Amino acid sequence: MKPARLRADVLAGLTTSFALVPECIAFALVAHLNPLMGLYGAFIICTLTALFGGRPGMISGAAGSMAVVIVALVVQHGAQYLLATVLLGGGVMILFGVLRLGKLVRLVPYPVMLGFVNGLAIVIALAQLEHFKDGEHWLSGSPLYLMVGLVALTMLVVYVLPRLTRAVPPALVAILGVGLLVYLLGLPTRTLGDMAHIAGGLPRLALPEVPWNLETLKIIAPYAVLMAMVGLLETLLTLNLTDEITESRGYPDRECVALGAANMVSGLCGGMGGCAMIGQTVINLSSNGRGRLSGVVAGGMILLFVLFLSPLIERIPLAALVGVMFVVAQQTFAWASLRVLRKVPVSDVLAIIAVTVVTVLTDLATAVLFGIVIAAINFAWQHARELYADSHLDEAGGKVYQVHGTLFFASTTPFLDQFDPAQDPASVTLDCKHLSFVDYSAIAALKTLRERYAKAGKHLRVVHLSERCKKLLKRAGEQH
Repeated sequence: MKPARLRADVLAGLTTSFALVPECIAFALVAHLNPLMGLYGAFIICTLTALFGGRPGMISGAAGSMAVVIVALVVQHGAQYLLATVLLGGGVMILFGVLRLGKLVRLVPYPVMLGFVNGLAIVIALAQLEHFKDGEHWLSGSPLYLMVGLVALTMLVVYVLPRLTRAVPPALVAILGVGLLVYLLGLPTRTLGDMAHIAGGLPRLALPEVPWNLETLKIIAPYAVLMAMVGLLETLLTLNLTDEITESRGYPDRECVALGAANMVSGLCGGMGGCAMIGQTVINLSSNGRGRLSGVVAGGMILLFVLFLSPLIERIPLAALVGVMFVVAQQTFAWASLRVLRKVPVSDVLAIIAVTVVTVLTDLATAVLFGIVIAAINFAWQHARELYADSHLDEAGGKVYQVHGTLFFASTTPFLDQFDPAQDPASVTLDCKHLSFVDYSAIAALKTLRERYAKAGKHLRVVHLSERCKKLLKRAGEQH
């Protein structure tokens, strides 16, 4: 590795580690867990996916989307059941990758991707507002003005420094610079140590302390599958985004296997489950972190923070981290999507807006599935409208229908409307040269059409069926 590349990855990893710590602590607290479980999970998952995953430059850790999924489990059954769930969820992820199902992310349309990115950007920004509270109350007076001023200063450094030099990541300079300013001037502002104390020892390898029986499996299996699906979905979408930013290609199946293995190790070592984190990934990439080393450094630094550097790290002002995350939210949001709203079909506009809103109001998995459903319905509707038929009389006086399009569940009614059994001559030919049969609804429509002509005392002949259509009809027991 070239020295310049090595230096860039190390600095990017260091910058990313500062942004990982408060997020992982916050997500652990959301899930009613010890903050160290979030940090252990971040260290293990970030390091292992960086080493063995399919997308260098992408950062994984204890993610909020997965924390939300397991809150009810932790409240009802405790942290040990969570660790067993993470273990099982990791196995599901590995199976997903081994079966090469990562390609399913191709089913996510681009408008849904834009909505996903925009929704997460808003979620990242809204999450920072919690740091403007003291308990249940919003800051006011001098504490508020100081917090706002330090956040603004951090953002100013991040935006202005790249115009002066690109030798160091601007986010790293901003965090360390504002932290040093607060320390030297003794400014009374909240620090990372006010969230939680992060000092601890090395994670220990041990099986979760749960009864290993069918009853436990019934409890953890639904949560494990849901956690795996949410984690895989966010990871694969973040992988796609990373591919676009770096103009390179990752390997989704390899990433799924590595993520699953990392989650299993995390579960065995007392850590939370995790997946790719879009905010930290954007920080890493914008800091010029492109190689596996950046992720390894980010993960390794978290362990060093826990073991040795907690007194220093706990002095970092929350305002500096909030400012960086606000910049991340601004950089993550796909502003170009606002400019194309008037240029793309209404259905795509609705998909972008719907996925954005649902991501903010509920969760990522629900939003993306909702967007895919919208896209699928629109696709079916458009293809159903494209089916049409030409007709003419042949030399013997019979009528020939040439149908163009795709025959499937949404186009069966338009297909049957093309024909007039009552008025057609005794001999009718259906030319399927330009017609494709897709599903059982298509077979049922053809059967209905034959019955209508038979009831009218007329004969329907079907010609030019493709080999695929013949096999489909034969399998369904229909003669052609």
